[in-house]
Amino acid sequence: MSYRRTPFAIDEYFHCFNRGIDKRITFEEDAHYRRFMQLLYLANDTKSLQRPLFEHVSYAETFTLPRKSPLVAIGAFCLMPNHIHLLMKEIVEHGISRFMHKIGTGYALYFNNLHDRVGNLFIKPFRSKHISDDRYMHRAVDYVHMNPCELFEPKWKSGFVKNMQRLERKIRAYPYASFPDYSGMVRPEHAILDPEQVDLIRSYQVPVQKMLSDARAYYGEVSPMIENLK
Repeated sequence: MSYRRTPFAIDEYFHCFNRGIDKRITFEEDAHYRRFMQLLYLANDTKSLQRPLFEHVSYAETFTLPRKSPLVAIGAFCLMPNHIHLLMKEIVEHGISRFMHKIGTGYALYFNNLHDRVGNLFIKPFRSKHISDDRYMHRAVDYVHMNPCELFEPKWKSGFVKNMQRLERKIRAYPYASFPDYSGMVRPEHAILDPEQVDLIRSYQVPVQKMLSDARAYYGEVSPMIENLK
């Protein structure tokens, strides 16, 4: 097991992130994102992941399937073309490590089968940052939810946004992250999130402009970890 500055522990929050090997695109089309979101729900279980589940139920039905017991409590997530962000709390011993292994392996099998390739798809080990207090929680959530901004406003991390109203519309509708679930959208993927975490995060939501400011501050702290994902 790889060394971590702060070991995972039950009831502790962590921001976990990873990217494709050689920064390759890991989500090439809508179906790829949707498969990974299915995994975020189905792999969050102490029982083994059953591949036939994907073949016998519709996409929406996936998020209604019963689970034995979750490994983690997910509060926020974001999938980008070549990387992922997850904010979660460990609720069983080794829960985060088991969950990240299950989603990484499950998606690699799916992706490799489509592309006639073998081997890892994501970098090992994935990176994590311990969320030690409310200040970091606020910033980490905002950073996860604001990550898609780089698709619409590439200079947002330096504080430059051409059209704030357009940007807000885009990120509230971005389908591969949990921000739409916090913006009033009703959709099957909401089941990925832990209800208690949703209530906690909603309790301190701020306007998007403030979220951008907090996200930039947090990025300044984690950027060395993110840039070192090679």
